[in-house]
Amino acid sequence: MPSPYDSLKVDLSGQTAVVTGASQGLGKAIAIALGNAGAKVACLARNEAKLAETVRVITAAGGQAEAFASDVKDGAAVDKLMNDLAEKWGKIDILVNNAGVTRDTLLPVMSDEQWDEVIDTNLRGAFLFARAASRHMMRARYGRIINIASVSGIMGNAGQTNYSASKAGLIGFTRSLSKELAKRKVTINAVCPGFIESDMTKALGDAMMDEVKKRIPIQRVGLPEDIATGVLFLASPAACYITGQVLTIDGGMTG
Repeated sequence: MPSPYDSLKVDLSGQTAVVTGASQGLGKAIAIALGNAGAKVACLARNEAKLAETVRVITAAGGQAEAFASDVKDGAAVDKLMNDLAEKWGKIDILVNNAGVTRDTLLPVMSDEQWDEVIDTNLRGAFLFARAASRHMMRARYGRIINIASVSGIMGNAGQTNYSASKAGLIGFTRSLSKELAKRKVTINAVCPGFIESDMTKALGDAMMDEVKKRIPIQRVGLPEDIATGVLFLASPAACYITGQVLTIDGGMTG
C-alpha cells in the first residue's frame, strides 16, 4: 500500500536547504522529505554519526546531502557556516530551525543552567541561523524559513516553563520577522507539532500512551512524517502567499 506521505508532490530541484537538528526524529524526517523533493540538503547537528545516517538515507534515494557538525549557540560559527554554504552552493533557499532540547523540571527547582540551555538552543539558535540565512535570502529576493515550535508554546505544560517559553518566543519571533522580510519575497512560518512518536514516547509504556491518545481527537500520536509533510509544503514555491503563520499539527489536541 502506498504511503500517504508520497501523495504530496513538491519539486525543489535546484534549491538548497539547511536543516538544524537533522540527526534524528523530526529533523531527520524533514531533511529526508526535502532531499526526496530534490533539494540539496545541509544536515546540521552535533552528533556526526547520526548525521551520517541521515545523509546516507537521502543519498541512497538519489538525493544530495552533506553533514555538518554544528553548535547552534555559537554565533560566529553559525555565521561562518552559512556564509561558507552560500558561497559553496551559490545560495540558501530554505532554512528549517528544528534543533531543540528539553530540560524539564518544576520552576522552583529549575537551575539557571537548565533555563539558559533551553532558551539558548531553542530560541537563540533559531535567531542566529535566521539572521545569517536572511542576509542571503534578501539579496536573492527569495527564501523560506520554517521554525519548529511546539503546542507547548501555545498552551503551556507543567514542568516545561523553559521549553514553553522558548517555543512561545519562537512563535513571536516568526510573526515579527515575517513582517520585516515579506517585501523581499522571504516567507517565515512556524510549525507546532503535538505529541509525536519518538524513542522518548515509546519509553512511556503502553498504559501511558493510551492515556495520551485519549487527549488527541484523531486518537493516535503523530509521526515525524506528519510534521515533515507540513514543512515540505511551507518550503515549496506553492506557499508563496503564506507568511507569519503558525501551522499546528497535533491531531486536533489544541483545537
